Amino acid sequence: MAWWLWVLLGFALLGCELLTPGGFFFLFFGLGAIVVGTLVGLVVVEAPWLQWLLFSVVSLVCLVPLRGRLVRWMAGADAGATVDTLVGQAAVLLQDLAPGEIGKAELRGSAWNARNADACALRRGQRGMVTRVDGLMLWLQAEERGGTS
Repeated sequence: MAWWLWVLLGFALLGCELLTPGGFFFLFFGLGAIVVGTLVGLVVVEAPWLQWLLFSVVSLVCLVPLRGRLVRWMAGADAGATVDTLVGQAAVLLQDLAPGEIGKAELRGSAWNARNADACALRRGQRGMVTRVDGLMLWLQAEERGGTS
C-alpha cells in the first residue's frame, strides 16, 4: 500500500477517536498507521505483508501499556479521592432517621442521600459522622462528643 494511504488511514482513525467517547482504541491504531506510512515513505518497508504486520505490532505495542494510563489520566486520578475525603466529616441531618432508614443530610452546603448506619435513631438537626460513601449515599453514625458540652 502507498505511504500516503497509510497516513490517510491513520488520520481517519484519529478522527474516529475524536468521535468516540473516551475509548482510546482508534488512537493507537491511527498512530500505528502513521508510523507505517512514514516507514513506507522512507522506503524502509516495502512488502505489503510486512506493512500489515508492522501496523498490527506497532498499534498493539502502544495500546497495551499506554491505554490504561491514558484512560486513568483523562478520568482524573483524583476523582475518587474527592469523595473519599468525605469519610470522617460531619453532616447535619435534615430529617429524623431510624436505624437503617434512608433520608437527607447536608454536607458542604449540599443535600445528600443519607443512611443511618447507627444502632440508634438520628434526629433532625443532629450531626452525623460519615463512615462510608457509597455512590451518592452517605452512611452516617451519631457524632461522638468528647469532653466538652
